[in-house]
Amino acid sequence: MDELTRRDRAVLAFEARQWRTRGAKDAAIREELDLSPTRYTQLLNALLDREAALAFDPVLVNRLRRIRDEKRARR
Repeated sequence: MDELTRRDRAVLAFEARQWRTRGAKDAAIREELDLSPTRYTQLLNALLDREAALAFDPVLVNRLRRIRDEKRARR
């Protein structure tokens, strides 16, 4: 069964927050999640492809999927 771990839920909850600057977000990623910003982005992108994440927070996951798809289309 595809269940979210505590860390998976923390990453999604973290991403739902609003950030004034990228630097503030990067510092919080290091401090609160004990991850590098690169690793955080890798984990988040993997989460976006999981049905369990969609079930956990469908509005957030669908919004992030749209943003990711738009960025990929621009490349």
